Amino acid sequence: MKTIIIAGGTGFLGQVLERYFEAKKYKVKILTRQPKKENHLYWDGKNLNDWQHSLENAEALINLAGKSVDCRYTEENKKKIYNSRIDSTNVLGLALNLCENPPNYWFNSSTATIYEDSYSKEMTEENGDISDDFSMNIAKSWEKSFNEITNPKTQKVVMRTSIVFGKQGGAYILLKRLVQLGLGGKQWHGKQKVSWIHELDFARAIDFIMTENLEGTFNIVAPNPTDNQTLMKTLRSVLKVPFGISHPKWLLEFGAKLIGTETELVLKSRNVIPDKLLKSGFKFKHDTILSTLKAISK
Repeated sequence: MKTIIIAGGTGFLGQVLERYFEAKKYKVKILTRQPKKENHLYWDGKNLNDWQHSLENAEALINLAGKSVDCRYTEENKKKIYNSRIDSTNVLGLALNLCENPPNYWFNSSTATIYEDSYSKEMTEENGDISDDFSMNIAKSWEKSFNEITNPKTQKVVMRTSIVFGKQGGAYILLKRLVQLGLGGKQWHGKQKVSWIHELDFARAIDFIMTENLEGTFNIVAPNPTDNQTLMKTLRSVLKVPFGISHPKWLLEFGAKLIGTETELVLKSRNVIPDKLLKSGFKFKHDTILSTLKAISK
């Protein structure tokens, strides 16, 4: 039985991957600060310990660890966001190189937010524009740390992941609640692009990369970005809610402070394309926002 190790795997995305790979008869082990299940192994995200032995002979290591960016960007939180990503990446690289038989694959999270705000230019792995702000710099540092670690026996993949839509977590839960409360109108002018991926396609993309023996940097996104206005209109239609109050920018900024987050999560225009997946022959199960929202709203 092949083994998948998921670092930081108790959250929404980790559970998506755990269900997917267990259904495919993989043994899945989770590295977590708070072990609660038989397949959970304790780690603190920065130090070697007994967990490192679980990497021996594994098929893949998938690193999802890192403090959520769904918070206020205070200096303290910025430091935690940075350190949690760099520390976990470095200690996993060290543990992997101490293995006699290291994992065949190491997938490390990054983010589609690494690209500049864009309404017209499609951001591909090859031609995407990367600039300079807090979020982009975090992503650049994260990827630099990962790519600077030499792992000669392991193929490595950077996952530039967008919003992942699924039934049991992530952005969908909040957006669904807003719509049901009658607050599901457009946010700001609604023209900002939204890149997303269905939870099944997220897991399938990782599986595909391993199966096809690929490596490098991949945009893990659906091929047809929508925009905020269309996203909210489609969600209202799927949930059968006839109207939704829209949110001007000032109200979004006020609301973000109230709930302890940043407006970047809804105001930045993410126009990201999975060019390498498409050229490699990956077929999406859900390539439109309507198909995605219908599937997870059943």
